[in-house]
Amino acid sequence: MSARIPVAVLAATGSVGQRFIQLLADHPWFEVVAITASDRSVGKSYAEACHWILPTPIPAAVQGMVLQPTDPASAPAPLVFSALPADAARNVEPEFARAGAWVCSNASAYRMAQDVPILMPEVNPQHLDILSIQQSNRGWSGGILTNSNCTSAGMTVALKALQDAFGLRRVFAVSMQAISGAGYPGVASMDILDNIIPFIGGEEEKVETEPLKMLGRFDGNAILPADFTISAHTNRVAVQDGHIVCLSVELAQPASPQQAAEALAAYQAPVTSRDLPSAPQPVIQVRSEPDRPQPRLDRMAGAGMTTVVGRIRPDKLFTLRLVVSSHNTIRGAAGGSIYNAELLHRQGWVKP
Repeated sequence: MSARIPVAVLAATGSVGQRFIQLLADHPWFEVVAITASDRSVGKSYAEACHWILPTPIPAAVQGMVLQPTDPASAPAPLVFSALPADAARNVEPEFARAGAWVCSNASAYRMAQDVPILMPEVNPQHLDILSIQQSNRGWSGGILTNSNCTSAGMTVALKALQDAFGLRRVFAVSMQAISGAGYPGVASMDILDNIIPFIGGEEEKVETEPLKMLGRFDGNAILPADFTISAHTNRVAVQDGHIVCLSVELAQPASPQQAAEALAAYQAPVTSRDLPSAPQPVIQVRSEPDRPQPRLDRMAGAGMTTVVGRIRPDKLFTLRLVVSSHNTIRGAAGGSIYNAELLHRQGWVKP
């Protein structure tokens, strides 16, 4: 690629915004040219305004960059990464889409809109085709695509492999979610230390609906949700990064744990998504140890983009039980949005 595509990062000082800045620092296709923040930080340098929480240093190219207001005139770019909270995203992201930008959003505001895809390039790249309908419906020259809720990401990859191989009827999911999923400063230490919090507002509803949309079928007019049911319990635990989801799955066709493990390990992304810069290598890593996956040991598999699955065994109520691990702020947030943008560019929607 002769010229990198200019990109803007919205809400660049927050925890997901920082992941965007970190992951985009040496990206071969994209170059950060504009960063935005709330009014209290506008006009300050990134290094001055940002309480950096990641273990790697702030990228040198961004340290002195001045934070701009979050609007298309202040942050013009053909490609925009949004780390905005949902309430702000609902009003701001359409402004950028109307101005001609492609918005790769981490927010939940438009995930379940009928003409907006929840994209996972290793699962449903064909859903990008609905963007033409979105532009026609809304009169935009740009558009919005989203990545999933961070808990839905890893489990959806695993369910896709099982859906393709055996079909799905019912899924029971119990999550153990890292504190970084709550943003910064996130959950108060007095609440989470020596504790598990068995409630995350709106999370169970997202886990029960978003995978069905991602695993559904685009029929040329709409995305039809997959025809199975998910029941979810979601919990916050005292882990910094990396979500665990314990799944009990009823398959449409019988399968042994060994057959399921082979199907999971063999799963590959569609051809159009395999060689993108952020593509997970491998898509799914299957662990045979009885005590894996674990967040601390497995969250950085495939540079944080690989889904790790283990403890595949029979289930007395369903067909199989398994444990899924994924990095919530990389695969489930900023890295997922960047992967989406790579596919968006590959398919010709966004150009330098």
